[in-house]
Amino acid sequence: MLRPFQGRQDEPDLVALREFVPSATAPLTLSAEHLNAHPDHADRRIILGTLLPQAAPAVVRDDGEILLAMQTLVSGLDPAADLAGALLAALDAKPGTVVEGPPASALAAVEQLPGGLAELPRLADLLDPAPLEVTVHSGFTWWIPSSEGAEPNAEVAASLDRANATVVPTTRLESVPAAYWCNPGDRLHLRWALPLGSGGDGDGGGESSRALSSSRDLTEEALLDALARLSAAGQLSVGEGSRFVGSFRADGLVVPVWDLAPGADAESCEKPAAALWVALRETVADARALTPQERRVRAGVVGRTLTLR
Repeated sequence: MLRPFQGRQDEPDLVALREFVPSATAPLTLSAEHLNAHPDHADRRIILGTLLPQAAPAVVRDDGEILLAMQTLVSGLDPAADLAGALLAALDAKPGTVVEGPPASALAAVEQLPGGLAELPRLADLLDPAPLEVTVHSGFTWWIPSSEGAEPNAEVAASLDRANATVVPTTRLESVPAAYWCNPGDRLHLRWALPLGSGGDGDGGGESSRALSSSRDLTEEALLDALARLSAAGQLSVGEGSRFVGSFRADGLVVPVWDLAPGADAESCEKPAAALWVALRETVADARALTPQERRVRAGVVGRTLTLR
């Protein structure tokens, strides 16, 4: 599945949480359609998280709260179907259950379905369409229910310490959607998952403040053209001393990456990123052919784009 979260306003954040944000959560709300069919699910509290203990797909806490993971050890053909399958299993499971088993869209399972992948429910089918409200964490203390009151036992505490030690300090920018400052230790970076058109007759990419273009058909090619134009004009910057170093493709979206100046924190990126966001939205609407210089820059942009598998 090229773009498993296509059609949702928060597609870029979902991609970020699945691919490169170490620890983050967002509350989920089930869709009215799902609740009409399953009124017993109306009082269930559901939290989407990046990663759970043992990379489990989902966990049902003793109080019935569900934790659903974006990052798991094994993925099927469609991550959105895998998430939906794990969520449905958790909704039907007893408190204290760890949801395990192969992903819903595993090849062996899909081959048994007459309609293939099209028969599987997907995450967007189960959720309210409102965009996620993402909270980035410095560790995984959110694994431990706050209602328990007591400190975790030694084994759990040791596991939590090991997980916390792997977390790269990360901050989500407030001025633009789905841009994440991070400090892996050697140098500072900004990674920004950029939206593409939703296609079809859907929502065109979401609210105007979140959408890169009013067109539902904004393509990767047009986005790369815009990045090349801005780079050629010396405007592809997210702060003084920043340097665009390339992009990676993740779940069908382009994620540009910048090296930042030493000591540059997330706050220092806010205004430059907001200005770049405005410039990018204006530039994607430019239908003129690229100049020879812009074509050369574009070739460099494409050459520095890697695809995550």
